[in-house]
Amino acid sequence: MSSPERKDEGEEKKPLGRASPDLDRPNMGMEERAEKKPSGRSSPYLDRPNMRLVLVGKTGAGKSSSGNTILGKKAFRAAQSGSSITKECWKETGKVADKQLVVVDTPGFFNDTLSEKDLKKEISKCINMTAPGPHAIILVLQPGPFTEEELLTVEKIRALFGEEADKYTMILFTHADQLTGTIEEHLCEAGGKLKPLIDVFGGRYHVLDNTRMDDRAQVSEFLDKVESMVSANGGENYTSDMFQNVEEKLKEKEEELKKHYTESERKLTSQYSEEIRKLKETIEKLKESEHKKDKRIEQLKELIKKKDRQLMEYRRFFDEKYRNIRLEAEQTDTDENISVSVCARLRRLRI
Repeated sequence: MSSPERKDEGEEKKPLGRASPDLDRPNMGMEERAEKKPSGRSSPYLDRPNMRLVLVGKTGAGKSSSGNTILGKKAFRAAQSGSSITKECWKETGKVADKQLVVVDTPGFFNDTLSEKDLKKEISKCINMTAPGPHAIILVLQPGPFTEEELLTVEKIRALFGEEADKYTMILFTHADQLTGTIEEHLCEAGGKLKPLIDVFGGRYHVLDNTRMDDRAQVSEFLDKVESMVSANGGENYTSDMFQNVEEKLKEKEEELKKHYTESERKLTSQYSEEIRKLKETIEKLKESEHKKDKRIEQLKELIKKKDRQLMEYRRFFDEKYRNIRLEAEQTDTDENISVSVCARLRRLRI
């Protein structure tokens, strides 16, 4: 199953898969291919990254732009105003400093921008994409007057991720280019409403200027703060019974998909190999006959080449499927009860 198409205008998305080493050997048997490939034909999504970050916050806060700044590339499609482009959870990866990052961008979970059906679907995807749990939950806020809705942020994060999530949460202020003074001065001007929110999250916050993606020092400092938070949490990612349950179901789904694709590939390979074998036998018989039919032999040779090309394409197709099994599993609703429960908790907090 291919991932939903999302790309910046004028920017082509590169395919996730790589060319199969078997492509120049179209007649290679299944047994020989099995010896060449690593056990389980693992996907890069199964090799856990150094750090998983999930960006949450209200619509227009700058989550997508912040994800782009952190990764140093236009990975997420970002709006140019307070409107929202992000309608679904989306995951991108990248090497930043000495870290391999997974960054998950989320739609407006914290305000009424999604229907009940879409909210459940995106909650499920968000949990799947961050399983077995995020290392950091990044609450993205714009500096400015804080609304009653934003004051419920702590409860909303707990509703989405669990009761202990605040220990793994950091506030990320965007629009640093619009600040007339320092962030500390702004926090003082914000009065008493913001300080309790920051205190709940252990005083952890950072400021990003998303108009300066090339300023990698601000990103390095941000990751240093995240690393300090992770270290304070024992160096482990946040998890809960919910995340552990989802991770188990994701692994079950991955195994199910592996078996399905392995069997499909085996059947197709067997079918094409048998067809090619019969064509070769026919050619040999024609060569041995008294009345050689050179034209027919050439036709059969061309047909064999055609079959080889088709088999090569099937192998490339399945190779990419194997490599993206984790991503495909994440697109499924692993446990509807979880998404329904989280959705209900968030709805109760809507104002």
